[in-house]
Amino acid sequence: MSKTFYSNGKLFIAGEYLVLDGADAFALPTKFGQDLIIQNGTNNEIEWKSYDYDKHLWFEETISFDEFVNKPEVKIETVKSTLIDILHEAYVLNPKFIDNSNGFKINTHLSFPRNWGLGTSSTLINNIAQWADVNAFTLLNNSFGGSGYDIACAQNNTPVIYQIKNNIVKSVKFNPDYKEHIYFVYLNKKQNSKSAIYAYNNNKNHHLAQSVAENNRITNAILHAKTLKEFASAVQKHEIHLSNILEMQTIKEAVFPDFNGVIKSLGAWGGDFVMVVSKENPKEYFTNKGYETILTYNEMIL
Repeated sequence: MSKTFYSNGKLFIAGEYLVLDGADAFALPTKFGQDLIIQNGTNNEIEWKSYDYDKHLWFEETISFDEFVNKPEVKIETVKSTLIDILHEAYVLNPKFIDNSNGFKINTHLSFPRNWGLGTSSTLINNIAQWADVNAFTLLNNSFGGSGYDIACAQNNTPVIYQIKNNIVKSVKFNPDYKEHIYFVYLNKKQNSKSAIYAYNNNKNHHLAQSVAENNRITNAILHAKTLKEFASAVQKHEIHLSNILEMQTIKEAVFPDFNGVIKSLGAWGGDFVMVVSKENPKEYFTNKGYETILTYNEMIL
């Protein structure tokens, strides 16, 4: 007898960084995600196997119950130590989830390449939370850290507005007529969100309340834009606003200054996916520059 859990991947459309200080975050769950399949095992241990989108086994480990119940100290963070940390925190929140068990065989399957940054960790944490019957936001906070918007996407099949205070998630409508002019381009490098958050905390200025209010105003304009022109304008304002706070060039200024359209970083600046707003299909432009992973809105968004 097996149990299967599934969580959606995510794209952070507006409110990045400032979400940590209470700003509204606008995020979209993706058609890509990760499952977790649990079967009974033996020897009071977990036989764990994780598969990439191409069915390639990328992680395999046997973890004893004792290892994650007591969590030995580690000096170097590895995939195994991170997994043990998540399992340990799930156990702390609900020790009963391994009661009456002799062990587990667990397989996980991603439907997107791990380096895309669509939520390999957040989908895993949400799946483990479902299995252990614990609050996923609490589990994230106690293990990996982060704002929690990705858990909101993991759990919802609609666009969301998320606020970090009390983990408030509001389902919102976003299905614009102009969505065929929205594309997502992978920048060929995985971005470390922890280091990006550190940089933000070092750079945020003394006008935080004003910055949060401005973010919310722009995010609202993005969400409710009636035309492609209105949407592109609001997206551009968001980039400029955050550029000033981070004291960083926008991705368009830094890498694509000759592009005829709007480009917005999604989540941690400088990596993973960008959102491209363009009247013309931008595939040729990005392919010529060496960026070959270009998805339409309908291909990416749930």
